[in-house]
Formats: sequence, C-alpha cells, structure tokens
Amino acid sequence: MTASAGDGATGTAEGAADDAAATADGSAAAEDATDGTSYGGIFGAFPYAFRQSDSRLFRAYAVVGGLAAALVAILFVLALVVAIAETTGGGGGTFTFARAFFVFLMLLVIAPLVAPTLAVARRHRRRATPGASAPSAGYDRVFAGTGFLFLLSLAVMLVITIPATQQEPPTGVLGPVTATLYDLPSVAGVGPPLLVVAAMAVVYRRSE
Repeated sequence: MTASAGDGATGTAEGAADDAAATADGSAAAEDATDGTSYGGIFGAFPYAFRQSDSRLFRAYAVVGGLAAALVAILFVLALVVAIAETTGGGGGTFTFARAFFVFLMLLVIAPLVAPTLAVARRHRRRATPGASAPSAGYDRVFAGTGFLFLLSLAVMLVITIPATQQEPPTGVLGPVTATLYDLPSVAGVGPPLLVVAAMAVVYRRSE
C-alpha cells in the first residue's frame, strides 16, 4: 500500500512537471509572437522594419515614406470626393469611371512609396528564422535610396506637368534645371517615376 501511494505521488509529480513544461513552452511561443519577430499587415510592417533595421537612412525613409503615403492617400480621397460631387447627376458610368480612375492613380503612387519598407520588413522577417543569415544593412540603405529617389521623381514629374500658364520664371541655382524641365512635354513627366520603379524591381530581385 505504501508502494502504491509512492507510485501515485511520483505520477502526480511527473504530471505536474509535464504541465509546467507545456505552460512554459506556450509562454515562450506567445513571447516569440510578440517580441517583434513578426508583423501583421501593411501598417505593422512600418514599425517592424523601423525596429529591425540598423540603417539610419532606412529608418528615416520608413518615417518619411509612411507620412508621404498617408498624405497622398488623404489627397486622393479628397480629390475623389470632389470628383463625386462634380459628377453627381451624371450617368452611373461616369461616376464609376471617375472612382476607378482615382483609385488606380492612388495605387500607382502609393505602391512605390510603401514598397521599400515592405521589402525590408519581409527580408528581416524571413531571416529571423533559426539558421537564416542576418539581414544586411546595405540592402536596407539601397531600398531607402530608391524610396527617396521615387519621392524626388514625383517632384520632377510635378514640375514637368505644370501648365505653361502657371509656370513661374525659374530663378536660383536650380533655375536652368527648372527651365529644362519646363521645356519638356507633359507626357515626359511619367518617365522619372517609371525609371525609379524599374530600379526598385531590380533591387528587389537581387535581394531575394
């Protein structure tokens, strides 16, 4: 009878130890899920990439690019509201086309703005797995560089597409550059952003 009691006590102790180990494993898994080794969705990618990257240039772009994307989204939403107001009373096809056109343009501008941050977040998440090599800060800087170049290309596009009646006489150090951009046809304005987007694609493929 004493032996049976001892066996029962031993079994109880072993069961308690197993329960404690399982609880510890569960706590460790929960901690891993919340310790910054992953992110959820596009909004979580920005703080995640900012924390994980060692590049100051990329961290600066994560902030600037995120704010620029948010600003562009707000501007396009306001423009869409104005377009809807102007097309009120028109045919359903006119309203649908205006809405689809603004959404299409918004995606064309926002996608390259957020692409560098999403790419860096994805690289760091993939390399956070055991056995994977540590991400290089060099690629983070390159992605940040393409992001800043895209912002610059948008500014160049805006200068090229300014109507002649609204162009101001170019002055200052950048006067000759501005005058040259004024002389270009408006359709040339899409050139700089497209070139930067192509560079982004090349950088992304080489980083894989």
